[in-house]
Amino acid sequence: MSRFSEQLLDALGRDTRAYREADHDEPAVAALGAAKADQGDAPPERGTRPDPAGVSLTQDEIQLLAEIATGVTTDVAARRLELSARTLRRQLRSICDKLGVNTPIEAVVWAARKRLI
Repeated sequence: MSRFSEQLLDALGRDTRAYREADHDEPAVAALGAAKADQGDAPPERGTRPDPAGVSLTQDEIQLLAEIATGVTTDVAARRLELSARTLRRQLRSICDKLGVNTPIEAVVWAARKRLI
């Protein structure tokens, strides 16, 4: 399992034993799908930051997070989105700042919990 998948699963904070035992071609996508199915209307986990009030993402920002959620590198994601790698990294930083999170993985988790990706 890739480091990205491990970080994503840890960030989701869900029971991931079944996922870890399964064999997946696209681990991050499968993890997000499992998290979405498991999410329901559960209250936020203890110790998590509340979602920023009134924050909304543009379609381009959602598309960028969806691309990152597949586990590809920023260079590959940039090529697919027809951006330079530098622009993609700058946009990721902007999204993280907007959401009040520290890493792109946390931004992906935020978007998954909001059912945007």
